[in-house]
Amino acid sequence: MSQRQWWRDAVIYQVYPRSFMDSNNDGMGDLPGVTSRLDDLAYLGVDAVWLSPFYPSPGNDAGYDVANYVDIDPLFGNLEDFDALLAGAHERGMKVIVDLVPNHTSSAHLWFQEALEAEPGSPERDRYIFRDGRGKDGEEPPNNWLSLFGGSAWTRTTNTDGTPGQWYLHLFDSSQPDLNWENPWVREQFETILRFWLDRGVDGFRVDVAHGLGKKAGLPDWSVPEGGTGIVDEVSDCPYFAQPQTHEIFRQWRKVLDQYPGERILCAEAWVEPLSELALWVRPDEMHQAFNFTFLTANWDAARVRKVIQESLDAFSSVGAPATWVLSNHDTIRHATRLGMDPVPEHGIGVGPKTTGVGTEELGLARARAATLMMLGLPGCAYIYQGEELGLPEVINLSDEARQDPSWHRGNGDIYGRDGCRVPLPWDASTATAGFNEGSETWLPQPEGWEKFAREVQKGDHDSTLEMYRSALKLRKEFALGDQELAWIDLGENAVAFKVGKITVVANYGNEPVELPEGEILIASKPLDNAKFLPADSAVWILS
Repeated sequence: MSQRQWWRDAVIYQVYPRSFMDSNNDGMGDLPGVTSRLDDLAYLGVDAVWLSPFYPSPGNDAGYDVANYVDIDPLFGNLEDFDALLAGAHERGMKVIVDLVPNHTSSAHLWFQEALEAEPGSPERDRYIFRDGRGKDGEEPPNNWLSLFGGSAWTRTTNTDGTPGQWYLHLFDSSQPDLNWENPWVREQFETILRFWLDRGVDGFRVDVAHGLGKKAGLPDWSVPEGGTGIVDEVSDCPYFAQPQTHEIFRQWRKVLDQYPGERILCAEAWVEPLSELALWVRPDEMHQAFNFTFLTANWDAARVRKVIQESLDAFSSVGAPATWVLSNHDTIRHATRLGMDPVPEHGIGVGPKTTGVGTEELGLARARAATLMMLGLPGCAYIYQGEELGLPEVINLSDEARQDPSWHRGNGDIYGRDGCRVPLPWDASTATAGFNEGSETWLPQPEGWEKFAREVQKGDHDSTLEMYRSALKLRKEFALGDQELAWIDLGENAVAFKVGKITVVANYGNEPVELPEGEILIASKPLDNAKFLPADSAVWILS
């Protein structure tokens, strides 16, 4: 019998390096800081670590504007620091996945600077998507596409003689020009980049905006339909997301990874619906995993959650892939806040002082713990975002001056953005920065009372969120929950209940208690006064 592939049921921990741990007290987390905390990740019990971007970057979009794909930004250290982190993780039995950003580069990247200096129609310009403008003298953008960060998706260049020039496409910030993936030169460059990191020993790549690489021929006008977000490819005619030719790019990448030993993987950040379409990204010759954002956005709704789980299992199993569950990441409102909100803002809008419908911290955390237990009981793989194991809420009351997300600035203050889920972690109460460093500054300010969530405060406390996560991950491995079939149990319309192997998972999404099946309660998201009933906003695992 062949050994199960590690990535099919792995629990992978996302490290956002600038907010994880600061080793040199400059206010910015770094790679040596991550290395210094690897024992803490091993204690938690995760199988792998995914590192958000650490490449040289102007930092206009927190490192997702990459200026060099084969080096480390001095803010985070150097290649030797990366090698030490990789070796340390491997020594502890953890894999390491790095972020790759292929849809766009930084405008500071040498490739783009050479494109600006070159003539229209040149090979250098063909690396990106340059077009002549419309209207008299080309003063109008080439089409009506909008940036996902607000405003037009086009910026006009200035010729060397000072006259207005061509326009270039940027689905995100103007400092993030989109690459032209129809160009074989671009494809060759990225195969070289893949090999650079694979040769260093990385175990895989999380691929940013994986669904955005291909663009429809002719770049036709297109507007987001009423009620749409523009972020998810919800309709088949969107000309800049989920284009068919994109799949061939990742088939070629898969061939590169398959040449290396040890099951190196690709995980797609692909905001694609319906789930049957998303499953196409994880066919046997393409990606290994694709984040299930349909699950993430289901929020606190039992019927919706049950439907999404079943559709996910059906869709992914049809192509022989595992479902990849996720509740939080660096782009979304932390689920310890989001699950207590009514209404929940659209993805990318964020939460701020003027947001309505924000529930209490207690309600959000109770639901987050319940949702986490439910998620970790599901077959497949799961991702955890740093700090969720501490029960961190979204930081809402950041000052306007402190906010750094480009969507805040491009959205004229109407979009709070993602800073609230990126605030540096609290480790202990030993310093002014709750143990993030030994200084007094952090790149985003921590709120008052942050130290109450600190890891050292929670470690060893059986009722803490940290220890709940640790216990759940231990039990998940012990009972091989990621490698089981799911069978639904009907406990009423407000319960999400199913059996995986020997474990029955029950989550109560309603307001009234749910009667529990017989068996030994192994773990609960909140203390139970009566082992026969599950209170509102809670979940349990039962051995039966």
